[in-house]
Amino acid sequence: MADLHIEDFYRDVARIFVRLYASFPRKMILYVEDICGPDEPDEFGLHDPRFQSCFSAMVWLAEHGHVSFYATLREEGLDQVVLTERGFLLLTTRSTEPFEDTVTGTGISPSVLEESLSNISQLRMALKDGSSIKLRHCVSHLLSRPPLAR
Repeated sequence: MADLHIEDFYRDVARIFVRLYASFPRKMILYVEDICGPDEPDEFGLHDPRFQSCFSAMVWLAEHGHVSFYATLREEGLDQVVLTERGFLLLTTRSTEPFEDTVTGTGISPSVLEESLSNISQLRMALKDGSSIKLRHCVSHLLSRPPLAR
């Protein structure tokens, strides 16, 4: 049986990375609702567990050096969030485990082929495919990579 909260974590991390990469190097406000969908607070105004988990994934990425931010917006999001150098380099480097749907074939320009082999492209393909297995494989591969040596 799959641990659904871990599958949600992988999907949240992938969406966070893709969103921050798209705005890099600009800092932005990243709302939890933009990553995991609208919240359904309970009768006391507390966020539902899914919403809280997504917020925690954002903070976890910062605690582990992938993103940085200025402040939290209650538990609604992060203010002035951006990929760190580590996060940016992780996403732009060539994947060491490309998926089978990487662009291939004759007549493909080297720049298009190289881009399709980057970690960010692999992450986008996994999200687009919708496969939890591919997404888990891709995100866990990214998170297990040691920091790049200087």
